[in-house]
Amino acid sequence: MTAELDSVVLNVDMPEYGLLNGDIGVVVLVHQEGSGYEVEFATLDGETVAVVTLMASQIRPIAHREIAHARAVA
Repeated sequence: MTAELDSVVLNVDMPEYGLLNGDIGVVVLVHQEGSGYEVEFATLDGETVAVVTLMASQIRPIAHREIAHARAVA
């Protein structure tokens, strides 16, 4: 199960928050034993872009041998 402070990958685009599928965030709160999560997405220099409530199906753990990719936030 995903726990608080785990890094996770977004599975969907969320243009209303400036987030794209593949963006990496950190779980800051677990709801109802993992049915939902509060996830913070931040720039690489630490500026918070969004804190979003997500269903478990909208995130996934970072997989073995994945590489991060940087992009500018709109």
